[in-house]
Amino acid sequence: MPKIAYEWSGIRKSLVMKTFKPALAALAAWLLFTPAGFAMDKEAGYGDAAYGRGLAIRWCSSCHLVTADQQRAKAGAPPFATIAQSPNFNSDRVARLMLSPHPNMAKLALSRAAIDDIAAYITSLKK
Repeated sequence: MPKIAYEWSGIRKSLVMKTFKPALAALAAWLLFTPAGFAMDKEAGYGDAAYGRGLAIRWCSSCHLVTADQQRAKAGAPPFATIAQSPNFNSDRVARLMLSPHPNMAKLALSRAAIDDIAAYITSLKK
């Protein structure tokens, strides 16, 4: 490689490193520390409770009492308000239960985000 091209690539590399190194460091810090910040507030959950309400009405109301004004539910399926009031309840626990359904629960093809939204809705019913 000619000496001029080598020097130019060294200058270019140095300029790129000076320009992007702080940005890369900031991105690395954000990726490293942001999940820890979210994890501190486990009770609040990660989902959108308002959107989760709509999802729950669509996917869960055939078995569970999802809202206070719902008239019917399947025998043995606890109302969402009861789930929210149960001891040791948190949105992570509900999300895990929905990700690995038990024998009495239908297998639902919901994304992790949708499950987090439904869990956030159930959490919002906690008094």
